[in-house]
Amino acid sequence: MGKSLEEINGTVSFDASANAFRKFIMYLGPGLLVAVGYMDPGNWITSMAGGAQYGYILLFIILISSAAAMLLQSMSARLGIASGMDLAQVTQQMANRPLGIFAWILTELAIMATDIAEVIGSAIALDLLFNIPLALGVTITVLDVLLLLMIIKLGFRKIEAIVGVLIFTVLLIFMFEVYLSSPNVSSLLTGFVPSSDIVMNKGALYIALGIIGATIMPHNLYLHSSIVQSRKYDRTDFGKKSAIKYATIDSNIQLSIAFVINCLLLVLGAALFFGSDQELGRFYDLYHALSESHVGGAIGGAVMSTLFAVALLASGQNSTITGTLSGQIVMEGFLKIKLKPWVRRLATRLIAVIPVFICLWFYGSSESKIEDMLIFTQVFLSLALPFSIIPLILATNNPKIMGEQFTNKLWVNIISWILAIVLSVLNIYLIIETIKEFL
Repeated sequence: MGKSLEEINGTVSFDASANAFRKFIMYLGPGLLVAVGYMDPGNWITSMAGGAQYGYILLFIILISSAAAMLLQSMSARLGIASGMDLAQVTQQMANRPLGIFAWILTELAIMATDIAEVIGSAIALDLLFNIPLALGVTITVLDVLLLLMIIKLGFRKIEAIVGVLIFTVLLIFMFEVYLSSPNVSSLLTGFVPSSDIVMNKGALYIALGIIGATIMPHNLYLHSSIVQSRKYDRTDFGKKSAIKYATIDSNIQLSIAFVINCLLLVLGAALFFGSDQELGRFYDLYHALSESHVGGAIGGAVMSTLFAVALLASGQNSTITGTLSGQIVMEGFLKIKLKPWVRRLATRLIAVIPVFICLWFYGSSESKIEDMLIFTQVFLSLALPFSIIPLILATNNPKIMGEQFTNKLWVNIISWILAIVLSVLNIYLIIETIKEFL
């Protein structure tokens, strides 16, 4: 079986004789690309809608989702380094042909759902910043292909740096906006405690599953297992052990930043809009409410709304990069078909814009319908997630794939299986409740 993402595999220097800090710096990067998926436009809409509609109670969901994400991404990184394969290659090897095709189709749909969220988020940001109609904004997002081509030519390390700058731009913007919004600290801290309202209230459960789907994204498990192999670490047991250590540190640090950003998004929605008589929690609602708010004075509202739109655009563009890499990994791993990155990117983006254009055609430039579609994509990701988690657990517990010393510890197996089962049960519950509504 060929190398995962052969064009970048083992291309980034890694000095095994360096001290611990220098090793960490050399390995810093793959976690940034993974963290992008944890703060894309899908996260925005679910977290901010959750805060605006249900206050702080869904902070608990962000907390457990982020903790679960750290575990799953560390397993994904360990799989890539220990086996020398990515999750798509391993799944294709473990499954029979029908199961392999099913897993590929579901993963492709998950990537498309992610891409739809990026399209909608970027198009809305262009509308908010430059008053560009949604249909034209969606068309412009197809040009992301050209942007990606230019970025890829700079080299993989440069891609990591660009992504890092955009992530910290988003972080600083929302730290500033939450500071101005003056949230209730006591209520905020209480939000990290589990509440029965999350399960008893179907609307809250729907948003909670959207947050889970937006936080633990299926394509990120495939992405991480591949890009951790970009470093030139020794492919010996000792070299792999060291690489796993620094890959895990990198991943946990970046996902901690993503956790903070997602909490800031929800806190901003709750602090400014929870309990309001208005129907808030969507991008346009929040943008206009921010622009009209008196937080930070008369000028403050305009600054906050503009920064909100800038951060949304940065988030959408960031996700474009990782979505393309994930698509390439999945197609090559499952089908062993290699396409040029720009061909793959163009095909994925054109497919992603079709349902958005259909929605615009049926409903016109209906802001609420477009944003409903975005929330649905995140819930779909939650429904698809167990089908990526289960192969990951099976693979990382298989000594023939991992080697004896790199298989899961008992506690990792227990927690990951509980996560897969609980998520599956909640998904089934939501499907049943949704069907009941239509009967």
